[in-house]
Amino acid sequence: MPALPHRHELYTVAQVRAFDRRAIDGLGIPGIELMQRAAAAAFASLRRHWPQARRLAVYCGPGNNGGDGFLLAALARKQGLQAEVIALTAVSTGDAALARQAWRDAGGAVRLWQSGTALPAADVQVDALYGTGLHRPPAPEVAALIAAIAASGQPVLALDVPSGLAADTGDVPGAVLPADVTISFIAAKRGLYTGRAAEVVGRLELAPLDLPESLWQGVPPDAVLLSPECLPRRPRAAHKGANGHVLAIGGDHGLAGAIRLCGEAALRAGAGLVSVATRADHLLALNAARPELMAHGVADGDALAPLLARASVLALGPGLGQGDWSRALWRAALASGKPLVLDADGLNLLARAPAPLAQPGVLTPHPGEAARLLATTAAAVEADRFATVRALARRYRAVVVLKGAGSLIAAPDGKVAVCPWGNPGMATGGMGDLLTGVIAALMAQGCDAWRAACLGVGLHARAGDCAARHGERGLLASDLLAPLRALGNGLDDDE
Repeated sequence: MPALPHRHELYTVAQVRAFDRRAIDGLGIPGIELMQRAAAAAFASLRRHWPQARRLAVYCGPGNNGGDGFLLAALARKQGLQAEVIALTAVSTGDAALARQAWRDAGGAVRLWQSGTALPAADVQVDALYGTGLHRPPAPEVAALIAAIAASGQPVLALDVPSGLAADTGDVPGAVLPADVTISFIAAKRGLYTGRAAEVVGRLELAPLDLPESLWQGVPPDAVLLSPECLPRRPRAAHKGANGHVLAIGGDHGLAGAIRLCGEAALRAGAGLVSVATRADHLLALNAARPELMAHGVADGDALAPLLARASVLALGPGLGQGDWSRALWRAALASGKPLVLDADGLNLLARAPAPLAQPGVLTPHPGEAARLLATTAAAVEADRFATVRALARRYRAVVVLKGAGSLIAAPDGKVAVCPWGNPGMATGGMGDLLTGVIAALMAQGCDAWRAACLGVGLHARAGDCAARHGERGLLASDLLAPLRALGNGLDDDE
């Protein structure tokens, strides 16, 4: 299969519709021909993934997505496969009506869906119910069909978008049909790469339908996918002072593990020096476990001052707490003007006194923390992760990492990057502490906030995928440290 163009560029639904219209009006490609190309690409995908399949059930909605389904069924019938079409409505609209007639002309029948009726026997179920326009829960009768298909146990090929998934946001407002394979047409829709989409798209493919490069000219993508990267090789004369000094601040009573993970991640990500400012009762354990960390007991903001003076970047928040000691260190760190990465309780304290950062910074909230920073709810955050991360970056004048499946990175100017790596095993304590240390180490080595956030998120997620080769369940944050070091040096982790 040839390399696909624009494989790292993500677009909104409105942009993709404009591409479709430009292809029809500007390039003179009839809409029905675009449907035929989509059907051919989808059928080729189906044959690649399920070469032994002989029976297809194709579920068609009234719009263009349904038209793709009708034409795929006609192709399958022409190739000697059995195809049965179940439609939501008695008529189709626009070019989909031509596609429906093409299926009838090929000798195919259309069965209307009625709740409670049995689904046809099939080796593969083809989802052509809804395309990119769905922003609401499917109607109850369609939800019943979606539930029946999902319960069949047969593999599902989704055309363009799994039905029930909002292609712009990755939200699932109601019933959704999980796919084993999703083949997306013309351009990659941004919502298929973040949030709930990770649960339902299965293997995601892109078919640009042989459209010329001129179609994309002058239309910047709404977001981009991260690419695998590592740090450049160090010069032979490098010394520790040239690789930055991270000061990790946190670890209230009982929370030494969080600040240790943060500091150790900063070391493994290449910081030349890492100091830790924490409670004095943690020093013995930290020195015994990781002597390379320069651990200091600090009682208040004044005691933190000399450590702040020597640091080049701050990692503020892991295990920090929100008591008097915590607030004193937090205020001193923000007042220092030093570049920083803010996480965990550092973010919760910011939410209690919201104000733009006065220094270069990276915020790394999960959805709950993001909701507090914007005075909204976690559900609202997840309903539109792209709008959320951009709002945070604007409000706090910082680069923001919105963590979760398909983590998003946004800059105050509105640019967004999406992380395509990571796995459910990483949903465990300490992972965010690692990420804070990694990003801080990259800033200490000369990356600006945007570059450090993008590179750090990518290395962290890829290290998680390496560590998950031994299984996702039971994955520990510290399991990422060895692959993190390897990936940061451009090496393949073979643990």
